[in-house]
Amino acid sequence: MKQLVVFDLDGTLLNTIADLATATNQALKACGFPTHATDVYKNLVGGGITKLFERALPEDMRTPKNVERLRPHFLEYYNAHSCDLTEPYPGIVELLQELRSNKISVAVASNKYQSGVDRLVRHYFPTIEWAAIEGQKEGVPVKPDPSIVFEILGKCPTPKAEVLYVGDSGVDMETARRAGVYSVGVTWGFRTAEELRAHYADKIVDSPNQIFELAKL
Repeated sequence: MKQLVVFDLDGTLLNTIADLATATNQALKACGFPTHATDVYKNLVGGGITKLFERALPEDMRTPKNVERLRPHFLEYYNAHSCDLTEPYPGIVELLQELRSNKISVAVASNKYQSGVDRLVRHYFPTIEWAAIEGQKEGVPVKPDPSIVFEILGKCPTPKAEVLYVGDSGVDMETARRAGVYSVGVTWGFRTAEELRAHYADKIVDSPNQIFELAKL
């Protein structure tokens, strides 16, 4: 039985893409830039909001100044509307309950800014006891740097052999590799199984109940 399962948030626990797309498009529109279809954002998210803004801007407009122009418009909208269309993926709430009922600790490691992570996790999973909820914080590098995993292990000391790291992207698989923990790629998120394989996922799963089966090993 594993002792700790660390989850990415967007594309792994929660389908956040519609709210992220709407907020980014609101910011782009406010600053006079073209917007994108919702599905396009599946390939733009995952690196934190600064990277999201850089990818969403026209290629010849990706300057630090333009990124900073977008930020207040995005935050004003997203902080008020982050729960409009977002919802947990099917089976996720039951998975978290099952893990906790078996005394397996759970944590979140996200590149989303910390206050946004806190808000979403508390809103959608209010009854779950979390060992740690870690988002992007100033001075801490974003994934795939493994620092966020080490922060979680500092709060919930666990042998690396007893940890699963679950995510939907190549960034997540690389984070797990750099942290020295077992990586589980999920196919229901924003990226493809091909991307997960290309980044050497230790295991790829198609449903949340498969994660519990891995945690029992």
